Amino acid sequence: MDKPFYLAPMAELSHRALRELIEGFGGCDAYFSEMISAGALLAGGQFEKWYIDSAPKPEKCIFQLVGSDSGVISKAAAVLDELECAGIDINMGCSAPLIRKTGAGVTWMSSIDNAAELIYRVRPQVKRRLSVKLRIGLKDDFDYLVRFCRKLEEEGVELITLHPRTAAEKFKRLARWDYVGKLKAELKIPVAGNGDILNADELVRRAESSCDAVMVGRAAVRHPWIFAQAQELSKEPHAETQRRREEEGFNIERIGLRFIELLAEYQPVEFHISRARRFFGFFCDNLKWGNYLKNKLNREETLSGIENIWCEYFRENDE
Repeated sequence: MDKPFYLAPMAELSHRALRELIEGFGGCDAYFSEMISAGALLAGGQFEKWYIDSAPKPEKCIFQLVGSDSGVISKAAAVLDELECAGIDINMGCSAPLIRKTGAGVTWMSSIDNAAELIYRVRPQVKRRLSVKLRIGLKDDFDYLVRFCRKLEEEGVELITLHPRTAAEKFKRLARWDYVGKLKAELKIPVAGNGDILNADELVRRAESSCDAVMVGRAAVRHPWIFAQAQELSKEPHAETQRRREEEGFNIERIGLRFIELLAEYQPVEFHISRARRFFGFFCDNLKWGNYLKNKLNREETLSGIENIWCEYFRENDE
């Protein structure tokens, strides 16, 4: 098996600090950035330089753009294409109410013509790989999804990542992974799948299905070592016992402290608390009293305070 593994674009999570942490375990094949606002980028927003930091592996970094105006997005894509990166991704899948309200994200899927015009305008601005991340659509209509994606393909999109849920469905509804394989069969370009990857075993299982690549989101925050483990499992299918031993041997306290160090080094002070809370909101799932610790961390207002609470937990829970 030789299918690529991707880190998903996640707001307040898919930034350089997390990429550095994952690279420390061996990394993955591509890192999709958190959403970059096309308008804010062109306006020279004060925080944009952190959003467009493609390190530590620019050759693996995919910048994801979000916006509602095709002209603005095309200009922003041209700016990003001049930076060190592996490609540009257009967000047509985010279903957050604030994003949809602006006409961005999954709203693009309401019109095949509008989406096609967007790609028509962006394609000449991008020398690197151009991709789109999307959902099934505003409703469960596979025929519409196929027509939509074929039009994107015609206009020059080179990779589609499908999160197989509709715009209204949240994580309680299992992702329809069979749609990934069905869509792949209808297109000439690669199709990656994203959704409900819980651990390295599940990542390998999905990679063995009818898809061209697998994207991982929240599980890569809980387990920054997931990609390295999956690579080992794909080489040694019966290595699950070894995987569990390795996982039990990870020093969770040290990994958490390393993330705090990386956050302080590579993110602005204004982002420290929101990014720390988001990360530990998932990473604490590795601990016996994780919910208790999350609540304590969420009440803290400084990064040094978060570090102290983190260390105190391990002093009080040696086991």
